[in-house]
Amino acid sequence: MVIVDSQELKNSLEKYLRLSASKEIIITSNGRKVARLSGYEDVEMADDDAGYIQEEAPVYRVAPRRTSYEEFLDLVESSEERYEYIDGEIYLLASPKTSHQNTLGEIFFIFRGWFEGKKCHPMLAPYDITLKRSVDDINVVQPDLMVVCDLEEKVNDKDYYMGVPVLVVEITSESSRSKDFVKKLDLYMSTGIREYWIVNPLNREVCVYLFEQNEISKNITYKHHDTAASFHFVGLEVGLDTIFEIAADGSRGEMPTTG
Repeated sequence: MVIVDSQELKNSLEKYLRLSASKEIIITSNGRKVARLSGYEDVEMADDDAGYIQEEAPVYRVAPRRTSYEEFLDLVESSEERYEYIDGEIYLLASPKTSHQNTLGEIFFIFRGWFEGKKCHPMLAPYDITLKRSVDDINVVQPDLMVVCDLEEKVNDKDYYMGVPVLVVEITSESSRSKDFVKKLDLYMSTGIREYWIVNPLNREVCVYLFEQNEISKNITYKHHDTAASFHFVGLEVGLDTIFEIAADGSRGEMPTTG
């Protein structure tokens, strides 16, 4: 099963029609599931009924079938697309918009300067992060930006990072808002991530959550001309004016001090 926003479906209809031959497509609008797209197969006519169209018996389904982790890996291996796998559902990641990339670039620039010379490293998507609630409950996500502090110890022999980031950042949109504020918040809180930033370019807000013992310990929402600050990394700060507006000449000013 693959989940896709209705606008992305409109933009790439032919691609999803081809994909529906092998995968069920769940269509969302404003974060809510609204429709299902699946492949069509002709019903073979029996010899004694040649020339007549037969209708299949109706199939009733209580809920879409969960996709296994192994099926997800098979899909990723055979596709050039980017996917996330959360609670047995596959999400196809749409191409980011310009405002998304501008905001992400500004945040990464600040993070890279602040973490220079430190043990922890900021990493950019696309970069798979495997998170486990239990041995059998495996999820794979691609946060927009993440801070990892065990990179050297947690990279496997295939050069994939298999640790848990300390901090993750998601830049939300109308189509991903429900997933970012509900599904991902719960996933990150329950799998050992310490801090979660949700950045919203549409209303110029940054929500920062600190997790302790699989619960929200602290949270604060920064707005307008505020400066967002990390709970875990004391001194790491991001001005909202900086990340939501880019100078006309494209310059960013001075590199932040490492602190």
